[in-house]
Amino acid sequence: MIKNKTGAWGETYAARYLRDNGYKIFYSNYVCRFGELDLIAEKNGTVCFVEVKTRNRNTQISPMEAVDEGKKQRLEMAAKSYLSFAKMIATARFDVCEVFVDDNNALVRINYIENAF
Repeated sequence: MIKNKTGAWGETYAARYLRDNGYKIFYSNYVCRFGELDLIAEKNGTVCFVEVKTRNRNTQISPMEAVDEGKKQRLEMAAKSYLSFAKMIATARFDVCEVFVDDNNALVRINYIENAF
């Protein structure tokens, strides 16, 4: 469940970025008892759990900094839950998609970090 409009725009831009760059999106907003996975995609046989962080272009803190150790642990547990749910055995990684928008939520730029943690 996306908590705000800016986050919804960010996930829309991130999904478009992934599709434009050869990823196949399996799932968006997978929710389990450990938390939520924003986007689950696949490229070249690797399952990618993508955490989307959307910020105004004037932010002083990088979106990646919001992915602290506790968040990483919750994402890892949620990813294990998804792989079990989907009955998948696959190579996986965790990516972070930093989405920067202007005051009207128009896309300014995307910084995609593969193997972020």
